[in-house]
Amino acid sequence: MDVTPYRQSRDFRLLFLAGTVFYLGGMVTYVAVPYQLYDITGSNFVVGAVGLVELVPLIVFGLWGGALADHMDRRTLLVWTGVAQVVFTGVLVVNAFLSEPQVWVIFVVAGLLSAAQSLQRPSREALIPRTVAHDQLPAAVALSTAGVQVGMLAGPAVGGVLLHAVGTGWCFLVDVVGIAIATSLFFRMRAYPPVEDAAPPSLRGIGEGLTYAVGRRDLLGTYLIDIVAMFMAMPTVLFPAFAQDVLQRPEMLGLLYSAGTVGALIASLTSGWTGRMHHHGRAVVLAAMAWGASVAVAGLLYNPWLVLLCFTVAGAMDNISGIFRSIIWHQTIPDSMRGRLAGIEMLSYSIGPIGGEIRSGLVADRFGVRQAITTGGILCVLGVAATSLWLRGFWTYDDRTDQYAVHERKVRAERAELEG
Repeated sequence: MDVTPYRQSRDFRLLFLAGTVFYLGGMVTYVAVPYQLYDITGSNFVVGAVGLVELVPLIVFGLWGGALADHMDRRTLLVWTGVAQVVFTGVLVVNAFLSEPQVWVIFVVAGLLSAAQSLQRPSREALIPRTVAHDQLPAAVALSTAGVQVGMLAGPAVGGVLLHAVGTGWCFLVDVVGIAIATSLFFRMRAYPPVEDAAPPSLRGIGEGLTYAVGRRDLLGTYLIDIVAMFMAMPTVLFPAFAQDVLQRPEMLGLLYSAGTVGALIASLTSGWTGRMHHHGRAVVLAAMAWGASVAVAGLLYNPWLVLLCFTVAGAMDNISGIFRSIIWHQTIPDSMRGRLAGIEMLSYSIGPIGGEIRSGLVADRFGVRQAITTGGILCVLGVAATSLWLRGFWTYDDRTDQYAVHERKVRAERAELEG
């Protein structure tokens, strides 16, 4: 793995460490909230309804957070949204230690946290190109992804141990400490004011970002291929039934959840080769098809260890696709629009999994769990192939000759020369 950006850029180190800590603490809460809701209500519907509460703030504040990221100092936005998350998660701590925790408080705070996180994330994503040299972006993307995967892998494990040992209140308290540490790391970064031609936050500005994204086939390809892949082949919601009823190994449920993250982390840790690839669109398409094929094969197998292997491969392929999508975004989008486009990107990789889980659940109830997983994987392969044929220019994308990549390389080199 190429760790040059981590060694050479102080602000990238701070951004990387803060993001990793955020994800680690956030995944502890991710485990604790549904556990607490189910413990209070005994209702699976109530547990699932949290996702619906979080969806509207994700859409609204994700787009607005992107517009803000193009208009104000991105470090300032990171710090204040971090402070808001400390306060909101602190409410969960207090509620959890009550003799009778209130369900409505959990739902309200879930919506507020979704809003704060959605406001913050576009700024965090948009800062990556500002903290490293242009030719270091592939390595920086892979490193950032590895930090996320470490948090996603370790967070649920820590959360599970804490739930069993000391209860939900302490899980939320650990998250509060993590958010506070991450926010202090953001505070130590230098200021990143907007560029001179930055647009003020407005509905018109958001519309301009959407028009720009749809008008470029290379960007449209990164969004649509991921949405198609996730919508067709997202199997996570079926893991409890798959472990219990199909494999008849309920004790392997945790491994099913972890397999994809392990695969993604392995892909990140061995990602040095991504910096030598130039046909990024082709890599996105092939990796997304491999994700679907791995999921399809997993649905056909009976040996649980081979199933885990398939889901591990699927996680690696999904991560490789994500790395190359991020490289395209960071290398080609002008800084004046980077925040708004980061908000759109956040929606693109959030909507697909949500829709995919709904699709998987409906198909599984009608035709069976295996059928839902396998047909979803097959439809993913076919859907991604059809999408890439429709967006022909995406398959031939080459960062050495693409007009947007060439332009941004020149602009950033001139900016680095002026600043240095």
